[in-house]
Amino acid sequence: MGTFCSENRANELHLHTRKLLASRQRSIAGGDSIHISKEVISAPFDFPTTSVQTREDISQQLTPILEGQVTSVSQLKDVQPSDWAFDALQSLIERYGVIAGYPDNTFRGNKAMTRYEFAAALNACLERVNELVAQGTMSSVSQDDLVILQRLQIEFAAELSTLQGRVDKLEAHTSFLEANQFSTTTKLTGLVVLALTGGGFSGDRIIDVTGREITTENPNATLLYRATLDLTTSFSGTDLLTIWMEIGSNGPDDNAAGFLEPSFGSVLDYSAKPPVEQFGLSRLHYTFSPLKDVKVSFGPLIALTDYVDSNSYANVSFSDFSTQALINNYILLPVQGLGGGAAITWNPSDGAFTLRAAYVASTANEPTSSNSSFVPGIFPLGYILYPNARSDRGLFQDPYQGVVELEYAPSNAFKLRLQYTGGSVLNGQFDALGANLELRLSERVAVFGRYGYGNYKNTAFGDINPSYWMAGIAFPDLFVPGAKSGIAVGQPFIANELGNATQTNIEAFYNFPVSDSIRITPVVQAIVNPANQGDNGTIITGTLRTVFSF
Repeated sequence: MGTFCSENRANELHLHTRKLLASRQRSIAGGDSIHISKEVISAPFDFPTTSVQTREDISQQLTPILEGQVTSVSQLKDVQPSDWAFDALQSLIERYGVIAGYPDNTFRGNKAMTRYEFAAALNACLERVNELVAQGTMSSVSQDDLVILQRLQIEFAAELSTLQGRVDKLEAHTSFLEANQFSTTTKLTGLVVLALTGGGFSGDRIIDVTGREITTENPNATLLYRATLDLTTSFSGTDLLTIWMEIGSNGPDDNAAGFLEPSFGSVLDYSAKPPVEQFGLSRLHYTFSPLKDVKVSFGPLIALTDYVDSNSYANVSFSDFSTQALINNYILLPVQGLGGGAAITWNPSDGAFTLRAAYVASTANEPTSSNSSFVPGIFPLGYILYPNARSDRGLFQDPYQGVVELEYAPSNAFKLRLQYTGGSVLNGQFDALGANLELRLSERVAVFGRYGYGNYKNTAFGDINPSYWMAGIAFPDLFVPGAKSGIAVGQPFIANELGNATQTNIEAFYNFPVSDSIRITPVVQAIVNPANQGDNGTIITGTLRTVFSF
């Protein structure tokens, strides 16, 4: 989703730079006068935009950049020795140490901006000299340096004037944003997803896992939708209150396979059917950092998939795969949410190891006992395994689940996650192990995969040990920067009396960024041997998903 306040924060940082570097016209003893009549700022910096920030936070982030100095002109990689100003700049650096460089010792921007960046640095030198004069230390400023500064000021007069015009426009734009911003502490973002999906099957009919016939003909295409409003509020700059409100298509055909889907959840298009049945809250939780390297989230509406089993190339996302078996290990996560609970993340010293733990109870907000109605937050798999069971209610009652995940990520190219979970679904005890791997082979190619093994007690099929696997290959930035694409295959656990899974799900997608706010994703899916039923023909579906974000 888009970040409403990011541009406003960047503008405030630019204006803060402008104030810190503003020139002051002062007379110099002996009749010499060095001044700059236009206020200038340097080229744009890169600032984090991950949270709402106060002016004090902005000042703290900006100060190291303005105070960071270099000791040799050779450290400034974009300043060329062939330029006549090189020796002049070198002299000023050595005498006054006033030119602010970036952490990588470069002036950022394209080559055409080098002179403007140099002009901004010159203004800082002029400011420093004026400060020395104001402090009565004129003797520390040599006449030769005054001559150099005057020559440089004349040489870069056009750039200084252009920069002043940019500052004026920026100041006007910032004033408009400040007057019209949604909130000083809250960001409002949104997402609207529209998806046209349809498909068909070979053979005479489609039957489900119980052998019940569910269709004998190909259904019509379906238009699905989902809309989300996301309010995130920060009170300190390091915390976050998250509120999601959603609405979407409802009904048995709210997945990519529509009425063709015979296995109750192996294929699910996340462009439709949000976790709430009607327009309402789908997330409500608060995140903060009580200790260094520790992050805690808690609230009445959280989802385990927000905290564990993530994957850079196959994740729960509106711009990713649609097949549920390819985006989550649902043997590992039968209680996906929504429910009340908490999650904690610990990444010691920002090192390679990260430990995560989470707990959720789907009926945490309902203190009375015995619930025989539909319980939100449980995969349909649970009702197949325990068709006659009942659930309790409360924070520590069925259905509940706890999960622990250890991640090893020595670099951004390789990540391995090992998981354990246990809990109760409809009074049926379970525990499971999982593994999640991603490996970037190059800037344009990556592989990924998941594996799960579970132990479910006293199901409708007895004590069972279901397994699950998926694997795929991704192509980031395929054809255009920002594009996402991938192909994956998986074999989900299908609950029936036929034994091991034989259903196989295959999907390929290409997510194309039309603009920063619009993405279009064609998706092709195939289900081979659906519902483990040999009489079922192969199901082929196609989906065209469009995502609008703001």
